[in-house]
Amino acid sequence: MSAVEPAIGGVLALGDRGTGKSTAIRALAALLPEIEVTRGCPYHCAPDAPAALCTICAQKAPRARERIGAPVVDLPLGATEDRVVGALDLERALANGEKRFEPGLLARAHRGFLYIDEVNLLDDHLVDLLLDVAASGENVVEREGLSVRHPARFVLVGSGNPEEGDLRPQLLDRFGLCVDVRTSHDLAERMEIVRRRDAFERDPAAFLKDWARKTTALRKKVVEARACIGDVTLPDAVLEKAVELCMTLGADGLRGELTLMRAARARAALSGEMLVSMETLKSVAPLALRHRLRKDPLDDSDAGVRVERAVSEVFVS
Repeated sequence: MSAVEPAIGGVLALGDRGTGKSTAIRALAALLPEIEVTRGCPYHCAPDAPAALCTICAQKAPRARERIGAPVVDLPLGATEDRVVGALDLERALANGEKRFEPGLLARAHRGFLYIDEVNLLDDHLVDLLLDVAASGENVVEREGLSVRHPARFVLVGSGNPEEGDLRPQLLDRFGLCVDVRTSHDLAERMEIVRRRDAFERDPAAFLKDWARKTTALRKKVVEARACIGDVTLPDAVLEKAVELCMTLGADGLRGELTLMRAARARAALSGEMLVSMETLKSVAPLALRHRLRKDPLDDSDAGVRVERAVSEVFVS
């Protein structure tokens, strides 16, 4: 859904170790449609969005175009701040005495996805940095005599094991959707998962070829959903239930309602529906709300269970 509607926000996958969270997220790149960029731009600027151009592209007239794969960038836990935000190009500075900015991971992730494995273990100073950029959509670097601003709008994707630590509430709030990944207890399903993993490791090229048709079909579905999502209607009756559900769960702020609306529209668009139904809203509610609940000392139920309980209560009428 976030591939269809980036405004939903980031996606967080939490669950047991070894359940394929990282594998699934890295496979996302094959499902994303290409994007049109200004040729040679390190920030992947969109030629048809003059208000969002970097200083380099703003000076080009006319701007040559090209199409590239949507970026999916890994942010390693041990990355330095310079590697993330960018810094002075030391090689050029030492060789020519020229001050030139070397873009970082945030520049590469612009208009794409930034993936953080074990996001709950990310250093606090990098969390603060990501929160600032996620709020403004712009990366600002002021250091070593450099003053650089460039667009940095991306979908934040994270994965982790809750047993290894919680996310800071400010960062958790930046994820639009949260997926709970558990180890399968179905014998046939586990056997099929193991077979597919083994087949990929033995011959990756053959495995990708076998699944190429389904991958292409799914990518086409995402492209079509992106094209029609602007025409998807969300009736007032559905919006009323979304608001009532968030109030019942005691969700802080209005991000819960906004995420529910956007996710429901994206799900409807993926299904080829032009009207958001109550069933569609109910299907996305656990993903949009499970990580927005306050901890209740009198209720130790799983967050997903609490959302399903509230859905049953709200949608009974």
